[in-house]
Amino acid sequence: MAILSMGDIKKGARLEITGHPYKVTDFQHVKPGKGAAFVRMKIKNLATSKTIEKTVHAGDKFQIPELEQKTMQYLYDDGELLQFMDTTTFDQIGLMHDNVGKDTFSFMIDGMETEILFHGGKAISVEIPQTVVLKIIDTPPNFKGDSQGGKKPATLESGAVVQVPFHVLVGEMIKVDTVEGKYLEKAK
Repeated sequence: MAILSMGDIKKGARLEITGHPYKVTDFQHVKPGKGAAFVRMKIKNLATSKTIEKTVHAGDKFQIPELEQKTMQYLYDDGELLQFMDTTTFDQIGLMHDNVGKDTFSFMIDGMETEILFHGGKAISVEIPQTVVLKIIDTPPNFKGDSQGGKKPATLESGAVVQVPFHVLVGEMIKVDTVEGKYLEKAK
């Protein structure tokens, strides 16, 4: 297994602490007037999505986690687990809602391609594309005189609610940023 030291820490680096995989989301090299240099970093647990702060000193070493990423298709929610299928082997796995995350799940629809991250043979997280095209199933109608820059709420086929311009109507397909959770444009 590869080793990561204090000098190797940068944004996006993955490391393993007490058997759990983490990703560095932010870091700062600190050289105090007295004493040795150190790194202050924010790391996100890839399994739980919780972010913590950690200080690393010279000589501290971390193992790089053995992670595997597979493209899988989201099938359905059976009420207890979210079911996914490997598109090459047709094997199915079920994941708890906690592993997927509320923000990610709100933009998922049946049949969507997802990237599932595995650690030690166990699925730990799900990533969906940053932009998806979804159909609007409910939004208030337009009224003459609605301002050009205004917004209104729209419920998407996935269940998510985003703010859209007044000219967007029920039944239209729109492109949505899943990270920010906002409307980008009408789909072509």
